Amino acid sequence: MFRLSVDDHVMIAHSLPGEFFGPAQQLHGATLAISATFERRGLNEHAVVMDIGLAAELLSGVLEPLRYQNLDEHPDFAGKITTTEVVCQYVGLQLAEALPQGHGLNALEVSAEEHPRARASVRIDLQP
Repeated sequence: MFRLSVDDHVMIAHSLPGEFFGPAQQLHGATLAISATFERRGLNEHAVVMDIGLAAELLSGVLEPLRYQNLDEHPDFAGKITTTEVVCQYVGLQLAEALPQGHGLNALEVSAEEHPRARASVRIDLQP
């Protein structure tokens, strides 16, 4: 399995309702370091997983509508608790939709680092 990863970051605000989240219940800002990893079984005809520039462009495009936004007010997160895991899932699903036809990828993984000692991720299978 070959993998290609690109990184970006996004600054957001949100609150996490319920006693479970302790002080994070209050509205607060977060900078999430986001990594997107694209996987395929073999390399394509250009001997790559995919074009690095395209991968970076896709990730940036998915993150752009989230930059400097309060996710508590963002329509795509209505009725959701915007944990790091939920943000990863959102980014992963948006990336999957943005991939070009015939991409040949088997899976993608999105991880978000909240700080150097805490991160979450999701892996999305693209082909059965």
